[in-house]
Amino acid sequence: MGIYFCDITKNRYSMKISFQKLAGYCLIIGSILMVLTMFLHPSGGNLEHITKIAKVLIISHSIAIFCIPIIAFGFYGLSETLQTSSKSSYLGFTFVGFSLVAVMLAGSINGLILPMYVYKFYNKMGQNLEIVKLIIGYGSKFNKAMDFVFINGFSIAMLVWSVVIIQTSKLPRWLGFYGFILFTFVIIGFLLDFNFISVWGFSIYIFGIVSWIVFVGYFMVKNKKAT
Repeated sequence: MGIYFCDITKNRYSMKISFQKLAGYCLIIGSILMVLTMFLHPSGGNLEHITKIAKVLIISHSIAIFCIPIIAFGFYGLSETLQTSSKSSYLGFTFVGFSLVAVMLAGSINGLILPMYVYKFYNKMGQNLEIVKLIIGYGSKFNKAMDFVFINGFSIAMLVWSVVIIQTSKLPRWLGFYGFILFTFVIIGFLLDFNFISVWGFSIYIFGIVSWIVFVGYFMVKNKKAT
């Protein structure tokens, strides 16, 4: 009976480690796809320019949308890895889920619907051109709003996970301090009116958080402790 119990415990331990590693790999792969999206993502322009880069816009945003469930699974695994009796790590997962929904909405509207619409109807707009420009302007404002939601939601999630990492040491504690430093820079940026929603501002933010995510994913893969 004792041997049977040990075997069950060992199997559950192995499954936990495998899940943790898979989640870590998802974080790394999702981060690589995020960076690839930023490199492919062209800057906006007038209607004629959008028609020329429509296919690139669709491809880059399709990659971004595709990586959302992958990286979401990775963050769920991170929350499991950092699980404590208070379940506070799942608060981070709640915030990051909220932010990923914003990314999906922004990517779908401005990366898929907008270029498809402009590419198909650009030569048929005629007198309705000004109305179309208003619609596109509304889409741009919506995209900026979703970027704002994403930045705030993910930053709070990163802060929550960083605090748990520091408290529990289930991952290297310096990751927690690094996440806290990144969060502090975001707060300072907002206080100084730095435009995180611009193309360059958003790129800087993405590359900053990607570095944290990749490190977290790497140590989840290498971590030999089951939670």
